[in-house]
Amino acid sequence: MKFFASLLTVACLGLGASAHAQDTSALRKTLIERIPQLEKIDEIRPTPMFGLFEVRVGTDLFYTDAKGNYLIQGELIDTKAKRNLTEDRMTQLTAVDFKHLPLKDAITIVHGKGERKMAVFEDPNCGYCKRFERDMQNVDNVTVYLFLYPILSPDSAEKSRNIWCAKEPATAWADMMLRDKNPAAVQCDTSALQRNLAYGRKYKITGTPTIIFSNNARIPGAISAQEVEKNLVAAEQR
Repeated sequence: MKFFASLLTVACLGLGASAHAQDTSALRKTLIERIPQLEKIDEIRPTPMFGLFEVRVGTDLFYTDAKGNYLIQGELIDTKAKRNLTEDRMTQLTAVDFKHLPLKDAITIVHGKGERKMAVFEDPNCGYCKRFERDMQNVDNVTVYLFLYPILSPDSAEKSRNIWCAKEPATAWADMMLRDKNPAAVQCDTSALQRNLAYGRKYKITGTPTIIFSNNARIPGAISAQEVEKNLVAAEQR
């Protein structure tokens, strides 16, 4: 997103005093007529900036004036509060509710009693994921829901398929990530992997590993066993 260009565009909008009172249905109609790609507008709502409206298409955010004459793709900054309002809104829109994770599409890995819960999205070609998996060997009493998320390399999908289709997927995953042992080629229904990719796109999971704890805390990137333990404790205290 082009921050400074966005600010200049906003400054040129000439926003009217009655913008907030306008029925957004007319604004929606105007935008769709002028930009057919916006056919699936999910929501239009006023922003804290007088006369400026947020246009949401899925988890993509745009901004417009009350008449739909200008459309901005950029970041809205509250300079007084020193907050990136676009970033705050994106965090809200892409928050993952742990209770609603599609666990049927995950591989279940149990450490010890497995009383605590966490989920992780990982690519078998991810070096940081391998480091994370090594660290996870030092974390006890946790159930990990592993979502195979093949996004990094051309053969990530093939490796993910072979792990998912293995007789014991959790063992095949450990063999690959901890012992550099590739799983045997095997075929089965891999629609779960496609659903994982769709889920990740919806919630803007753009890197691996992405870790989600039972209190909905979301951490992008590999963290140490100590940090995992700290977050598991925090999740229990929620």
